[in-house]
Amino acid sequence: MADVLPLVEARLRSALGEPDARAAVTFLGTDRIEVLRFHEGDIVRYATLGMSAQPMTDPTAVIADPVAGPRAELVLSVRGGVADTDKVLRPLAVLAASPQVEGLVVAPGASLDVAEPLWPGAPFTSVLVAEPGGLVEDLELDAPLEPVRFLPLLPMTPNEAAWKRVHGAQALQERWLNHGTDLRDPSRKSVPLD
Repeated sequence: MADVLPLVEARLRSALGEPDARAAVTFLGTDRIEVLRFHEGDIVRYATLGMSAQPMTDPTAVIADPVAGPRAELVLSVRGGVADTDKVLRPLAVLAASPQVEGLVVAPGASLDVAEPLWPGAPFTSVLVAEPGGLVEDLELDAPLEPVRFLPLLPMTPNEAAWKRVHGAQALQERWLNHGTDLRDPSRKSVPLD
């Protein structure tokens, strides 16, 4: 089985350009997770590299299938120069390691929480996983491997995360859209929820 990570990095580079920084984090009992940083104008994008090395497995499965299962990497886009968002590297690596550590299958519509601000002073402790395919196209792999999906992360305030648990991801995204919420603003306030 070919190593998918060089292919994943090549796809990220073709979609986002050359990374201007990278950091690696290794958690006990997990594979190494890297986070690459890309700049495009005033937008900073952080993309994980390593989450897709193994397929995500249903946590109820008795034996993890080394081939079958969805693969993904995470992409976070924020407006640069407003906050110290480079400190998001470790929380992003924690989220990318969650399939290995907690047996999660990360999919669009899911909430992921790190239980601390994503970066110093951030009003967000969690993210909403959005639909793939917009910024970075899926990376098709040779059968029987499933494609790697590049999942955008949308930071949520604690109030938004609680509201999403009750009303669902689609309703929250519609509320953001209806209020013209700038989801790339690293210091934005919660959308009105009443």
